[in-house]
Amino acid sequence: MTEEAKAGHQVKTIVSREEFFRINEKAASEMSRDGSLQGKALEVLVEADRHRWIHQNTWFGEPILNLPQDMFAIQEIIWNTRPDFIIEVGVAWGGGMLFEAALLELLGGKKVVGIDIFIPEDLRQRLAGHGRLSERLALIEGSSTSEKTLERVRDLLAGSDKVLVILDSDHTHEHVLNELRTYAPLVGKGQYLICGDTIVEYMPPQVHVVRPWGPGNNPATAVKQFLSETDRFAVDERIDQRLLFSCHPGGYLRAVK
Repeated sequence: MTEEAKAGHQVKTIVSREEFFRINEKAASEMSRDGSLQGKALEVLVEADRHRWIHQNTWFGEPILNLPQDMFAIQEIIWNTRPDFIIEVGVAWGGGMLFEAALLELLGGKKVVGIDIFIPEDLRQRLAGHGRLSERLALIEGSSTSEKTLERVRDLLAGSDKVLVILDSDHTHEHVLNELRTYAPLVGKGQYLICGDTIVEYMPPQVHVVRPWGPGNNPATAVKQFLSETDRFAVDERIDQRLLFSCHPGGYLRAVK
């Protein structure tokens, strides 16, 4: 290439994979400190919630009541930690369970355990219609914190502590705090306990449905109290810094002990 040609072309710099991640981590940290941007993101979440934005996605045909950003965070956690079991407290339409089962099928995990106080028969039938993925699903109908439910969970885990727990049921402070205390002992060092919908603390009461939870009484307040009681878990702030849009800010808890 001539000197004139070189002068007319920008030289492309190729960074290493490690440098790529370092650049991203620095950028994410800066983004998390951008108060104006964070405020705008929350404003979008509030306004979009009026249009059921979080309820619009499906996985294998079943609604998955979560933001894509959070689902990407969950898949990254599963990739990095390789849990044997994933416990999903709050089954809803089952889309989350199918998403997690697909990842376990690829990565060699064992079961996704779904717990809910009511699991309709038609949902059971649909979840049973996904071939090999269905073999990775286990459903438990009952209170998430009852001893009967916990006995069934422990039987399924068979002593494994390579367990990811995702809490997404009743969002009142006392209920979530009870779940955090109940399921934390099942999570081994390096694994995650994800507390869903901590965003409730930062949003006005929802306009499309009346709920018994809201600012001051929600998963975020439960997480705050839970973390004051234990040193086994810490918020994975790197996840919060990257997401911008999230239903679970401060809710990605990693077992550090």
